[in-house]
Amino acid sequence: MARRRNTRVVRGNRTARTDVAGSLRRLRVGRLLLVAALVVAGAKLVIVQGFEASALSERAREQLATPEVIPAERGSIVDSNGRVLAFSTEARQLYASLVTLEEKVSRAHAKNPDKPTVEEYKRDAAAYIGRVTHGKVSEQQVLDALFSDNGFLYFGPLIDPGTAHRITEEYTHIGAEYRAVRQYPAGSVAANILGAATWRKEERKIRGLLGLENTLDPVLAGEDGTKISSTAQGSSSLVIPGSKKILKPVQPGSDVRLTIDSDLQYVLQQKLADYVAEMGAEGGSAVVLDAQTGQVRALANDKTFDPGDQDTWTDEKLGNPAVTTPFEPGSVNKVITAAGAIEHGIVEPDTVLQVPGQIAMGGSTIDDAWSHGTIPLTFTGVLAKSSNVGTLMTAQKLGKDRFSALMERFGLGRKTGIALPGESSGRVPPRKQWSGTTFANLPIGQGLSMTVLQMAGMYQAIANDGVRIPPRIIAGKVKPDGTRVPHPRPEGVRVVSEQTADTVKDMLRATVQDVPGQEGTAPEADLKGYRIAGKTGTAQQVDPSCGCYSNSKYWTTFAGIVPADDPRYVVGIMLDNPTKTRSAAPLFHDIASYLTQRYGIPLSKKPAPEVTLRVR
Repeated sequence: MARRRNTRVVRGNRTARTDVAGSLRRLRVGRLLLVAALVVAGAKLVIVQGFEASALSERAREQLATPEVIPAERGSIVDSNGRVLAFSTEARQLYASLVTLEEKVSRAHAKNPDKPTVEEYKRDAAAYIGRVTHGKVSEQQVLDALFSDNGFLYFGPLIDPGTAHRITEEYTHIGAEYRAVRQYPAGSVAANILGAATWRKEERKIRGLLGLENTLDPVLAGEDGTKISSTAQGSSSLVIPGSKKILKPVQPGSDVRLTIDSDLQYVLQQKLADYVAEMGAEGGSAVVLDAQTGQVRALANDKTFDPGDQDTWTDEKLGNPAVTTPFEPGSVNKVITAAGAIEHGIVEPDTVLQVPGQIAMGGSTIDDAWSHGTIPLTFTGVLAKSSNVGTLMTAQKLGKDRFSALMERFGLGRKTGIALPGESSGRVPPRKQWSGTTFANLPIGQGLSMTVLQMAGMYQAIANDGVRIPPRIIAGKVKPDGTRVPHPRPEGVRVVSEQTADTVKDMLRATVQDVPGQEGTAPEADLKGYRIAGKTGTAQQVDPSCGCYSNSKYWTTFAGIVPADDPRYVVGIMLDNPTKTRSAAPLFHDIASYLTQRYGIPLSKKPAPEVTLRVR
């Protein structure tokens, strides 16, 4: 029994010793872990204080930095002579956070009773602002704003940056926010071309809304830059001197040079608007092209607006019908038949045609504009007297396929690519869809439509030795560094041979001939001392009530070349339903007269010879 008790004691001692050893091991492990943690913490402290100190300091400074956009200056738009038509200026918009203003002014007054009360501060600020802006921002405007119930508001018109700085220095609780303003020094001149651009608050920059301002926005707008400034702790407006840093350089917009002459543009707009009003027309458009280059020298509509005055922005005035609104051209389209017939040797200018008073074609009977029996007209006479019957007789010999191909080469049924927004391609029935009456209409300018720009382009081809150059209105751009980048010149399209173009051009001179018994349709277009070539047109409008041609509403057109012996300019005119006349010839005369004076065009060396139109 004693031996068994001794054994149990030994075993108990062993268990106790085992427990103690385990505790010691755990203590040593804990110490090792604690030492390891201290080593890691020390190492991290060395890294933070040594290697990462500068980076952390920079990060701390960035937390006190204020990023700011550097606005890109929008490029200007100038005419062919460098006259500025659109440019941007910098301005400021006054604002106030009334909650902050009242809180800070009240606190300042509580600390120092000599400081103004909130009401005194507001009245003093209003009087000061009215005085330094010379009434542009009236005292009453400021009072109405500062005593309103709004928490935050902008007030008054835009003011110049210098005046705004004086105000915010004197009254620090009034703010001034950056604005850019688009200016149009010529008012409504070329407004339908330029369009308009306005300030976009959400983007903090000017954006184009209409016209070239819109389509050329990527070129004009440039790219904003970014800068960052360190501010004093507790202040977002107190910049630490020397702390500004450019993160992204600003890229100003490019200037754009147009092909138009703003003086001619002004005159064309005025003469067109006056003539439309005088003749009781519903509207009108006109264009002047350079005969050799196809450049648009002026493009006008009778209705326009002032890009700088939004009160003038109405749907009726904002459009640009000269490129967006096609019409049926009437007899100006007869130049296609004339050019095709001469080109293919079907007739000569003095070929005599026995022209009846009417012709049956495609199931329809077409008359001339004046009643007559069968009369002997030269082919020049057919064109100059605008005989529908004689034209259709010749068109039948030319044939549908050749006529269709000529329309395409003259640029009809497709956009010119002038870069003005909303350009219409007009409408030409596809050759495969022609019905029996289609070819009875197209040669006399019905059943198809075109813009006044396309119409002028047809005659530019005749004036330019048979080569049509698609019209353009952008001459090029000037980058911020002064580099000039010309706009690519479109490739010319050979429409007819040089000889054919010269022959047709000479035939068109007879339109303005004023010889008893041999008169053309537009002697009023003649210009003393110069050879003039041109063509009149009158087309019935479609009556929407029946879908048929109206007998009371017409489009009146004229296309002319000045001077015909050495072409410099092509003029296209369209009048929408004039009630007092069906001729645009007097307007062409006035425009041509200005062109010859403006550009010092020499007189023709010889007067135009008398041409036989009707054989006696």
